Amino acid sequence: MQVSVIVPTYNEKENIESLITQLLALLTGVHIIVVDDNSPDGTGEIADRLAVENAGRVSVIHRLGKLGLGTAYIAGFKEALAEGADLVCSMDADFSHNPRDVPDIVDKINQGYDLVIGSRYVRGGGSTQTLDRKVLSWSANTITRELLGLHTHDTTAGFRCYRRQALEGLDLDNIKSSGYSFAFEMLFRVERRGWKVGEVPIILPRAPHGGLQDLQERDCQGGEDGAVVGYRYPFAAAFPPMYPLLTKRSSLCCRC
Repeated sequence: MQVSVIVPTYNEKENIESLITQLLALLTGVHIIVVDDNSPDGTGEIADRLAVENAGRVSVIHRLGKLGLGTAYIAGFKEALAEGADLVCSMDADFSHNPRDVPDIVDKINQGYDLVIGSRYVRGGGSTQTLDRKVLSWSANTITRELLGLHTHDTTAGFRCYRRQALEGLDLDNIKSSGYSFAFEMLFRVERRGWKVGEVPIILPRAPHGGLQDLQERDCQGGEDGAVVGYRYPFAAAFPPMYPLLTKRSSLCCRC
């Protein structure tokens, strides 16, 4: 079974080599796809070197600039599917997602799930973040679950693994969110189709500084298409009459 891991990057030169080395050691046959948004610190060049040193196991997608976290994942998903991946995982490059948790997530999805999420809100999961971050995250999850009618506990998490058939069935070209609300919309579409979602407990560390945070802050400000991080697209999809109320800018879910 071929497993691909999508890692969006922006200014992650301090992390990317260690992360890739750990992932390659943890999973036999894993293929890592780095999606770099033209990092000025040379992250893309480091990734290129690692791709040469680990031919067939590491590849790099270079984009012209910071185009948003959601679009980075979609670019990686498409590449993974084109290369024949059976399972496609997504994770952050800044070690807010522990690579040691990836095998557990893969094991879980092989138990018959279509999507598995690394979750803070199931037994054994948690966070070492500051109290204000915990409150913000809990609030975002609660609001999202209630408004979208979701059953998953951790709705904002980006640490995920999708079965190939799920990604193919979601029609990635039709995903409307380009920013951090991408996580909401993907989960909403999966649950709406009645597919099986599982959760694996993880511990989220204090929010790190650097590249990924820059990407998320850019998402919070809205992309070229006017998408906002808050609730614009997925909430509007669930509740069309509320669209005017849901298109206001909000940074509520940045780094949730």
